[in-house]
Amino acid sequence: MTVRESAFFGFVNPVDPRPEELQAWAYHPEAVPLDAMPSDWDLLIAGDVLAPTLFELAMDRQCPARRFALHCMYIYAADGVRPNATSQRKRRLKKYIERAEEVGDEPMATWAHNCRALMSRPELFEYEDWIEGGLVRHPRRLAAFGRR
Repeated sequence: MTVRESAFFGFVNPVDPRPEELQAWAYHPEAVPLDAMPSDWDLLIAGDVLAPTLFELAMDRQCPARRFALHCMYIYAADGVRPNATSQRKRRLKKYIERAEEVGDEPMATWAHNCRALMSRPELFEYEDWIEGGLVRHPRRLAAFGRR
């Protein structure tokens, strides 16, 4: 039985979900709607532990919670380009970007492009776009050079 075929029975701890719980929820998001999650749940889960799961969900065109996973990957990326981000975080982010460029569809290619743009021009960071989901709600490629 695959994750897609299995039922979602809830989170043991929604503030700190296990990767397999997040994956199961992503294919059955109606089981626990986002508005029932803890405040700033997206910020809580967009870290190194769940990034591999979030990335795979964002890459899956069939995932019902794909847009949410992509939103979390924008948060992860914004955190990963900060000057005080760990070198491990920066390396992981670069690997995700490369993979999205190689095999991702348009939303993931746009995410990768925007990550590279932010890496080269940190002034492109806008809280509303990167943290509040603006680049997912209104997809666009940021200018890597020149004006915003």
